[in-house]
This record gives sequence, structure tokens and C-alpha cells, in this order.
Amino acid sequence: MTLIIAEAGVNHNGQEELAFALVDAAHKAGSDIVKFQTFKAKNLVTEKAKQAEYQVTNTQKRESQLSMLSRLELSYEVHHKLVKYCNSLGIEFLSTAFDFESLDFLVNDLGLTRLKIPSGELTNAPLLLAHARTGCDLIVSTGMATLSEIEAALGVIAFGYTNEQNSQPSIFGFQEAYSSGIGQKALKEKVTILHCTTEYPAPMEEINLKAMDTLGRTFDLAAGYSDHSEGIVIPIAAVARGAVLIEKHFTLDKKMEGPDHKASLEPKELEAMVKAIRQIEVALGSNVKSPTLSEVKNKAVSRKSLVAAIDINNGEELTESNLTIKRPGTGLSPYRYWDLVGHKATKSYNAGDLIVE
Repeated sequence: MTLIIAEAGVNHNGQEELAFALVDAAHKAGSDIVKFQTFKAKNLVTEKAKQAEYQVTNTQKRESQLSMLSRLELSYEVHHKLVKYCNSLGIEFLSTAFDFESLDFLVNDLGLTRLKIPSGELTNAPLLLAHARTGCDLIVSTGMATLSEIEAALGVIAFGYTNEQNSQPSIFGFQEAYSSGIGQKALKEKVTILHCTTEYPAPMEEINLKAMDTLGRTFDLAAGYSDHSEGIVIPIAAVARGAVLIEKHFTLDKKMEGPDHKASLEPKELEAMVKAIRQIEVALGSNVKSPTLSEVKNKAVSRKSLVAAIDINNGEELTESNLTIKRPGTGLSPYRYWDLVGHKATKSYNAGDLIVE
């Protein structure tokens, strides 16, 4: 089954009650995982870091990233409460760490065994290495990236998985780890790679969904899709193309103040997406082309047989004029038509009788 991550992100607006409500909405929709973002704003951005244009547009407010993100932090105490609540509901808690302190907290305090690396951290080699050295399974998003950048990141991750903690990192070491059999084995076992277009919302003409296939084929890894498009069409299409994982932002209300609400699904839309994905999974079936159980019973009704077009006497020659092809399909196959034309009838037929030669 496709793993469905409902991305709450920072759509809680820094409010505990909203965070819990988002967990409820993700669970009700049937999501497998609800994901948040864990960071200390002071560790993430400088005081002079500017907002992305979509953040200015969506918040209708121009300020520093530090100011904006400081309001969107969740305390460690709230994280613990959320994990406990998710466990009680049977939905997995996941979060993205944007700094070393947050990563340490997620792994060593919360005990997470799966981590998500966001697109913006793909070139942050020290943080990538720290993620891999946890030994956790990794979901790696690739928005804004070239294939060479992705390969370099996977090299860092392979190094982290396969070398001792005290091993000295180096570009050569990363390349060597990526090229090694043990490095490739570790990547295949522990990494899922996601295609992504980092814009909120992502324009349809820039989705480039076929690139998901390229990622899976190029790196021989399980591939999925992190969606920032409007609506639910693209994630459904991604599943039809073989995505093993779908990540989608959601909110309680698109009109709420905050940078990501406008590019998120509301609860009913999230439910519709999950339902459609599960239907697609069933519909995909197998690679075998053969009559299904429901089709078998329709063969006799839908297909045709060789039939007497007019009365035919015993011993009379069968011709194109006295043979025809009609339903039902319980008689001789029309494939026998050319075998019978020119032969003598071995019995008499009334018009409409099935030929039984």
C-alpha cells in the first residue's frame, strides 16, 4: 500500500490545540502518518534571512524568516504529548528536523525510527550525515535539486550508514560509499526518495511528474511524491504511476493566517484524496492480463458464435451467404468461419441455430 503522510507542518500556528486538531483530522481521513516540523528558529535562520515570496503572499505580511518562524515553534513538551496521542490513535507521528538540536530530540528523546529530510536541507551535508548516523529510515525530498545534487546527498547518507561514527567525512569518502555494494544495499533498505516541486502552490506546468520515474530508475530506490499542487489530482496520478509514498500538506482552514495554509488541503479534501488513492491501489491490480472473475460470466453474453443465417439442409454447402455471426457466445468460435466455408453441413439448421459442426 502507498504510505500516505498528512503534512501538518506548521499549520498549527504554534498553538497546541490546533496541533491536536490536526492529528485528529489526519487520523479521521485515514492517513498513515501525520507529520510536523521541529526546529528552533534561532538555529534555522539568521536575523537577516528574508521570507520566500510565497510566504509573503500567503501571510500578507513582510517580515524576517526568524520573526515568522519563531511564532511557529512547538515546544518539546507539546511534541511529547503529540507522540503519546498519536500512539493512542494508531497513527504514526513523524517530524522534520531542521537543525542538529531538533534531530537529537526527535531520535533520542522521542525515539523516532523514521525521519524526513526536506528539500531545503538536501545540500546540508553535515545534517544529512547526522541523519544517516542515527540509523533511522530516511525519506528524502528532492525539490529544487539536480540529479548530481541528489547523488551527492545519497553519497553522504550511504557514508553515514556504512561507516563508524568516528570516521572522517570527505567528498571522496562519500563517493566511495555511494559506489560500494554495501552503500547501495543500505540505501535500498532504508531510503525512500521523493520527487517534489518546491513552490506553494506548485504550478501544474512545473509538476513534471515523470521525473518521479526518473528518480526511481536512476537511483534504483523506492520513489514517491511530495505534493505542493492545488487539489488532489496530482497525488492520485502519482500513485497510478507507482508512487510508494505520498506527502500532502493539510490544514483545518485555508483562510487561517500562516505561510502554508493556502497551499494545503482542508480535512474533507484530505479524506477524498486518501479514499481515491486507496481506490487506485485496488484498481491497479496485477500485471497479469486475463479474464477476471466478474468478466468470465459475461463471455457467453458479450461474445458471438457461428450461426445459420438462413435455413440450411443436411449436406448443403456452408457459404458466406448462409453463415453469419451473432450472440450468444456459447457456440463455435468465429475463428472457425474459414474452416467451415465450403464444407457440407452434417445436419440441418433452422435460421438462427448455432452451428455445431
